[in-house]
Amino acid sequence: MKKKIAVLTGAGVSAESGISTFRDSGGLWDNYNVEDVASIDGWYRNPGLVLDFYNTRRKELASASPNAAHLAIAGLEKDYDVTVITQNVDNLHERAGSTRIIHLHGELTKVRPEDSCNDRDGFSEAKVFDIGYGEIHLGDLSPDGVQLRPHIVWFGEAVPKIESAIDAVEAADILLIVGTSLQVYPAAGLYRYAGRNTPIYIIDPKDVPAYDRRITHIRNVATAGMEEFRRILERQKAD
Repeated sequence: MKKKIAVLTGAGVSAESGISTFRDSGGLWDNYNVEDVASIDGWYRNPGLVLDFYNTRRKELASASPNAAHLAIAGLEKDYDVTVITQNVDNLHERAGSTRIIHLHGELTKVRPEDSCNDRDGFSEAKVFDIGYGEIHLGDLSPDGVQLRPHIVWFGEAVPKIESAIDAVEAADILLIVGTSLQVYPAAGLYRYAGRNTPIYIIDPKDVPAYDRRITHIRNVATAGMEEFRRILERQKAD
């Protein structure tokens, strides 16, 4: 039976594909107020601004490609049972070949009616559909006549798939964290659900808090860090 690896990814795994990050200097938050474009209150205040913001993000995504880190994560499936838990809303993991992906914060290429907002019980997946890299605007309605909104989990909304992510981390033999600052909850607390003897690897070029004695910090960008992680796995198999 293959060992299970849970891979938690954040913006850093897609940065080398040219996808703008939010928190780093020069990131998207330098140009936008998070409350305006990434909160449910922002949607209620100015849905046109929010739609334009995500239309632009989709256009950027259309010209981006998976990088070596995405491909390396997908390649782990050859020898391991891999579940990718991503905070990213891009589709680069899918395009790289990963087959089991939990999108905690939604998916950029999908939309749903605005009356199916996130709540404690989540939303109806039957009402979610893919628009690829197209645009949506005010007046674009679902088949039942409701304004369409991005299929994104915004600040102020529940994270319906967090329980599935917790299950994947609890079941993992190895937890790998790539390119996330571990600042956005509830995702930032997922590592706490790893088993007592489960090794945790964090790939990030910046300092990370020493949360746990099990953590091995691979201080590098995602692409180079994944190469180092694969070498670690190869050494472990050889021992």
